[in-house]
Amino acid sequence: MAARQEVTAWRPAVPGVVEVFHAHFTGYAYPMHVHEAWTLLIVDDGAVRYDLDRHEHGTPHDTVSLLPPHVPHNGSPATPGGFRKRVVYLDTSLLGADLVGSAVDTPDLRDPVLRRRVGQLHHALDHPGDELEAASRLTFIGERLTAHLRPRLVTDVPRADPGLARRLRELLDARIVEGVALEEAAALLHAHPAHLVRAFSTAYGIAPHQYLNSRRVDRARRLLLEGQRPGEVATATGFFDQSHLTRHFRKLVGVTPGRYAKSA
Repeated sequence: MAARQEVTAWRPAVPGVVEVFHAHFTGYAYPMHVHEAWTLLIVDDGAVRYDLDRHEHGTPHDTVSLLPPHVPHNGSPATPGGFRKRVVYLDTSLLGADLVGSAVDTPDLRDPVLRRRVGQLHHALDHPGDELEAASRLTFIGERLTAHLRPRLVTDVPRADPGLARRLRELLDARIVEGVALEEAAALLHAHPAHLVRAFSTAYGIAPHQYLNSRRVDRARRLLLEGQRPGEVATATGFFDQSHLTRHFRKLVGVTPGRYAKSA
């Protein structure tokens, strides 16, 4: 089999994310190197073997690997067909330097919930306009990673806070078109981002990004029935572009904006 190298990399507008890196390699091996950021890695096909702090590790399909900054590691295919991986590089605002030692000791985490959340994060990062969703998912991932690395100091128990939830809903209602970043909302409401998202979801049974997209789609429906074109409606309702509108509109209404408008 000929060596294969497919790479896609980008930097989304999500605080804490330094880079997103998707790759498919069959005949390439990384030499020893370091990163200044945390490396959060999942492998979708095949497997990777690597050395970290002079110990050999591997990435079975159900594993989430977290490699700490400034610690040398390498990487090579552990299966004949190579590997397909998805990586998020995270700065130390999400995970502090005090967690490096624990990550060196246990870089490979068998945690189905964490694995699913990392996959959901990549899906959100892959769609411009879904930064609120990505930031919300990332803050829960940060909590769960910290729970693995420092389990005695972290709890994942939902706490009701209806007053905070109401204030966030009012903020989202006031900024349906322009939106609000999770980091800004947390600062305005004086709450930790994870607690903010959890309080909202507990109170209303829906995540903040889902609530915001629902409000935007409602506005889009009215504008479409008034005769505006989907591209104009996307801009007027706060979606990144027409494809962003179409994806969420079809998810909530069952048809594309164009078909919806024609039905009238």
